[in-house]
Amino acid sequence: MTAEQSHIPAGAEPGNGNRRAWIGVDHPRYKWVALTNTTVGMLLATINSSIVLISLPGIFTGIRLDPLEPANVSYLLWMLMGYMLVTAVLVVALGRLGDMMGRVRIYNAGFLIFTLTSVVLSLDPFHGGSGALWLIGWRIVQAVGGSMLMANSAAILTDAFPARQRGMALGVNMVAGIAGSFIGLVLGGALVTWNWRSVFWVNVPIGLLGTVWAYKSLHETGVRRPGRMDWWGNITFAVGLSALLAGITYGIQPYGGHTMGWTNPWVLAGLIGGVAMLAVFCVVETRVAEPMFPLHLFRNAAFAGGNAATLLGSIARGGLQFMLIIWLQGIWLPLHGYDYADTPLWAGIYMLPLTAGFLLAGPISGVLSDRFGARLFAASGFAVMAASFAGLLMLPSDFSYGIFAALIFLNGLGGGLFAAPNTSIIMSNVPADARGAASGMRATFQNAGMVLSMGVFFSLMVAGLSGTLPHTLSAGLTAQGVPAHAAHTVAELPPVGVLFAAFLGYNPIQHLLGPDALAHLSPTASAHLTGREFFPHLISQPFHDGLVIVFSLAIAMSLAAAAASLIRGRGKASPHSPTPGTPTAAAPTRTAAEVGSAKPPALELRGTVRDGSGEPLAHATLTLVDRYGHQKAIARSGQDGTYELASAEPGSHMLVVSAKGHEPRAIQVTTGTEPALSDLALTAVRGVEGTVGQAHTGRTPD
Repeated sequence: MTAEQSHIPAGAEPGNGNRRAWIGVDHPRYKWVALTNTTVGMLLATINSSIVLISLPGIFTGIRLDPLEPANVSYLLWMLMGYMLVTAVLVVALGRLGDMMGRVRIYNAGFLIFTLTSVVLSLDPFHGGSGALWLIGWRIVQAVGGSMLMANSAAILTDAFPARQRGMALGVNMVAGIAGSFIGLVLGGALVTWNWRSVFWVNVPIGLLGTVWAYKSLHETGVRRPGRMDWWGNITFAVGLSALLAGITYGIQPYGGHTMGWTNPWVLAGLIGGVAMLAVFCVVETRVAEPMFPLHLFRNAAFAGGNAATLLGSIARGGLQFMLIIWLQGIWLPLHGYDYADTPLWAGIYMLPLTAGFLLAGPISGVLSDRFGARLFAASGFAVMAASFAGLLMLPSDFSYGIFAALIFLNGLGGGLFAAPNTSIIMSNVPADARGAASGMRATFQNAGMVLSMGVFFSLMVAGLSGTLPHTLSAGLTAQGVPAHAAHTVAELPPVGVLFAAFLGYNPIQHLLGPDALAHLSPTASAHLTGREFFPHLISQPFHDGLVIVFSLAIAMSLAAAAASLIRGRGKASPHSPTPGTPTAAAPTRTAAEVGSAKPPALELRGTVRDGSGEPLAHATLTLVDRYGHQKAIARSGQDGTYELASAEPGSHMLVVSAKGHEPRAIQVTTGTEPALSDLALTAVRGVEGTVGQAHTGRTPD
């Protein structure tokens, strides 16, 4: 074994040591390379989820599809939610795959898939329904690549950064992911006015750069855990979550004379069947040898509370994003003289304070939480978000932009304060060999929350609109000379159509009345009905009634998430915060009986390696050997001298420690179900001086 190879972590890709890497894994700047690349990956994955959201009017125009036709509502919904649904389903499995095959390997594959599908999406050769199906299908494939990026980026950072800087690194990464969803709004609004295909072109150069950069610079520094894929768990989870989220999606659509589809047998089957299948999934995960969703991690109350806060916060933030787009594109911008064709761009621009709040608070919160603790910052972030929702609730529909900008900036600050500490709480409460799965679980709750937010908040908004919108529509149309029977027919239409029109920045009056009804009106009345101001004025008060319900729920969810963030971990099964260094041991294979037992593997041994002067000693190699001479685990100390051996079996072991320029040392250690602490000191090698002489005469040989 060469000297270079001896520094390659166990479990790393064999090819990594032979790459012409820009910065080696032992380089002090490697962690910053990992942070920069994973931040680009998260930005790319999350920008893509919102860039299509705000570009939908231009996309539907480009493929010549009327989104307000009842038959086309399904295309609209799947264009909105398909990407997020797939990422919610796949991130856990792909995080688990990263634990097994290498997180960097799966991450790199995600970059490549994402880039190639962006090219295919921009080349959509069809129009109408076929064009929409092309985009929906390839967006689902693209979501696989996005899931690979999201599932493994936090785990890569947790491996690369020491504990004292982990909150900052995860904060930058998480705020990039959250802010990406809002940056996409501005970017999509700007690009779609030029060419709708450019919405997908923009991913290609970034994706190519990120793919090459990731392959050249990232290394496997984390724990590799060989194992088998949990196929039954993957299948039951995918079917259950897909059925549940699809049921919520189609529940928004009208059915059988009702304003929504919650009485539709297929919707009920999706909701009930999805919940039942997820229950089956939980049973499966307690019985398989190597589960994709390690349910025992939830025995740690801090881990469970952090994920609950992630889900609640994602629902609240997702609802805010959709409501602000409707508010700006459908009401406020047209009332202030903006053409409907320009509203996507300006809606994104006017939402920039929200993004600015995220970008400002996220890294600062990460740094401060490393010093003062994560829970207080996470809870404070949600309290700030709740206050901003209360402020938005009090605004009139035609608000003063300065106050609106201050409130959404405050909301962004709250989200930034929460993101890094919450992620740090989750990732620091799992064993090193489960970081990929834990990262995927966190991303699942976040992405599922976004999909749930659309179903929940659209449903609440439709419920709020249905109380006042029919009368408002009928009265407003008849006041402009529309015959009573025509006005009544329009007023009886499901509110979801009006809501989608506002969401897409359309004035649907001409579409709803038809050319015959408009032909009987005076040119002045006809122009007023189809102009910029009539429709926004008409729906502003009913929309505000629905907004009260939506934001009230968002306040409740934010406060509940704040409470969940304050939960502290308890119990023996809760893994303690791992210190990254470069832990590298593969976990031993366990039998099904062992997995089914009450206690999962604990973090058995950790501590700090120091030199003779008491300074931390980086890159020391630690090998744990059992009484039969079998190697059970191997790791290296990090930049701060800390190490972690995560996969030792209980019992008496020999711990052998060595470092360049120091004398090796072996000590006896005993590991058990509780984590053991062992700090070690190595003595520097001293030179030997003297003269070699003959045995009998003492004379120096010639």
